[in-house]
This record gives sequence, C-alpha cells and structure tokens, in this order.
Amino acid sequence: MSDNGLQHRSDPIEMKFDILAKSGLARHGLLHLAHGAVNTPVFMPVGTQGTMKGILPEQLKEMGCEILLCNTYHLGHRPGPELVKQAGGIHKMMNWDRAILTDSGGFQMVSLSKLMTVDENGVNFQSPHTGEMMALPPEKSIEIQECLGADIIMQLDHVIHVLTTGDIVKEAMERSIRWLDRCVDAHGRKDQALFPIIQGGLDLDQRGFCVREMATRAKVGIAIGGLSGGEDKNSFWRVVAECCKRLNEIAPGLPRYVMGVGFQVDLVICSLLGADMFDCVHPTRVGRFGIAMVKKGGYLKLENKRFKTDFTPIEEGCECQTCKNYSRAYINMVMSKETVGCHLVSIHNLHHQLNLMRNLRKAIDEDKVEDFLRQFLKDYYCNEEIPNWVKDAVDYMGYKID
Repeated sequence: MSDNGLQHRSDPIEMKFDILAKSGLARHGLLHLAHGAVNTPVFMPVGTQGTMKGILPEQLKEMGCEILLCNTYHLGHRPGPELVKQAGGIHKMMNWDRAILTDSGGFQMVSLSKLMTVDENGVNFQSPHTGEMMALPPEKSIEIQECLGADIIMQLDHVIHVLTTGDIVKEAMERSIRWLDRCVDAHGRKDQALFPIIQGGLDLDQRGFCVREMATRAKVGIAIGGLSGGEDKNSFWRVVAECCKRLNEIAPGLPRYVMGVGFQVDLVICSLLGADMFDCVHPTRVGRFGIAMVKKGGYLKLENKRFKTDFTPIEEGCECQTCKNYSRAYINMVMSKETVGCHLVSIHNLHHQLNLMRNLRKAIDEDKVEDFLRQFLKDYYCNEEIPNWVKDAVDYMGYKID
C-alpha cells in the first residue's frame, strides 16, 4: 500500500456492492472501496474544500461516518490538484482514512452559471477567487480527481437547471453520455470507482434512455443527477422512482447515488424507493444559523427566545456530543456571539442524519420498513398534514401510513 493508504494499481481492491438485505424496494448494501466498506443507504456529509466548517475528521469518525464528499472544482482552484497530490492525496491531507467521493465540477455549471460557458469540448469557468479562466473538459476533471485520490469519482456531465425545458435537456443528456466515454478513456487508476450520472431533466422517457446508456457503461455504481434544484416534489420523487425501477430491471447490482439530497424526508422516501447514496450541505448549513434537526417536527430554531431558559438537550435520547454535554439554553446564549454555537449544532445535525440512516438500515434488516416509515412521518409531521407528494410516493411503494 502507498503511504496515504491507497492500494497501488498492481494490487487493486475489488470494488463491489453486496446487497445484504431487502425490504420492499429498499435495500441494505455494503459498498467495498479502497478505504473501507460503506453501509448503504448512506448520507455523505460534504466537506467542499477538504473540510466541514467547524468539524474535525475525528468527530466525524466518532459519529460513525464512513464516507464524505469533497468538491473537485473548488479543490482544483485552491489549493490545486498538484499540491494535494504532493501531500499524498486528499485523504492524507485532511487526515481522513475512510472513503471519499469527489464530484466532477459539473454542478458548478448551475451554481456558477454566470461565470461559465459550455461547448462540446467541456466547460470554461471564470474563477470567483482570482478571475482567471479555467478550462474543464472531461479529461481534465478526471485528471484532477486522480490527483485528489478519492475512492469514488464522478464523470463530468452537462448539468442544466432542473426547470429548464426544450431541446437543451436532450442535448445536455446526450452530451453527458459522450462525455462519460471520454472520462472512461481518460481514467487510469484502478483504485477508484468512476460513477456515470443519469440526466434527462424531468422527462421520464429521456431519463429512461439515459439509464440504459449509462448503466451499460457503469462498473461499480451510478448516480441520478440534475435534481434537488427547485423542482416540485411530485416530479422529484417520480424521477427517482423511475430511475430506480429501470435500474432494477437492467443493473440491479449497482448502488444508486441521488446527488444533492439532504432533507430528512427526502432521504427516507428516496431510500425506500430503492436509492442508496445521498449528499448535501444541508445539516451544516442550517446548523450555522442555529437550526437543529430533530425527529419531532423536523427542526428547532435555537436562537428563539423560548429556549433561553430551556436546560434540556437539543433532543432527548440523542447520543451526540452536543446533546450529552450542552443544553438548548447554552446554545441559545452563544449562538449569535460565538462560533462554538455553530459548531455544536452542526455536530448534532450530522449525527442526526447519520443516525437516521442507521435506523433505516436496521428497519430494512428486520423487514420493518413500513413500521419505520409510519413512525417517522408521524413524528416529522406532528404539527402539520403529511404532504400529498409523500402520500403519493408511499402509495407507489404499496405501504399504508394511516
């Protein structure tokens, strides 16, 4: 093994996905990667530039986190792929000996749309930091990700806003297929799994076509991209359901990664539809605003004055370090004055999401998914009516929640 923990090409680990248990459409899987196995369904915290704001890798390990995500575009700018490579790869540089997934930079076509142009060759970005231009063809995206040394790398795909309509949806989807072939040709590391990304907007027929094309090229896993960008929830779940259904028919052994999903309800519904992997900045982003994720009602705004004299933990029974050691009153006191407040809520939120997925895997193992879903929805929507899109998704799965 190399000094950063990765096996050399001459001794590659067998990257594979074992399905350990099924319950309905959901499955508990084990994804074997160079830096260890990952249990699915899994939520992957996002450390954009090799770090999560205010969270140490050691704290993530304590929570039981098995995989996290880093951003190719941002690391490609700062500190640059060559420097990360000199450090021994992103694992060694950030002191993380478990699995890492890097995205391809494609999402920045939407998030930095005013700073980029795209053509058949690739994407051209203007750096938001220096103003310099950066060309990102598929081959360059792979080169950067090979330098970073992640366990899972993503193809460069042509990402458009999910609400885009017209010929560009089909054009971007077909271009993503062509770009995948270029990524495959450019990729040489045998200790990395390259995931294709299914595109096609909200058009289920185009999604189906893209599933067939991408699945024939996928070796270890596959992603469902282009969602969580402001589309209505009814369209969101139907695209996930359709992609999972078609993958069940032609490539059931591939783990399915729905990109950009981080809301609690979305995680549960997508997992029960048959998806396996998710990522989002949501837990730490809302944590920085003093918003804690909880079972009952979903969220608590801890800066609210009603918590000023509340000496209970954020959530009773929670085993995170924040809940075991600090009260709502303390967090309320420091939230707007000290960064430690953001840190404490972020720890709780990440633990909450990871624990949610652990409990979901346990329900799959015990074939008690319907009971799990009924209790989850009862708790989450304790103060409001369950939305129609959730009810429709549950009906599609064949469960009863009333």
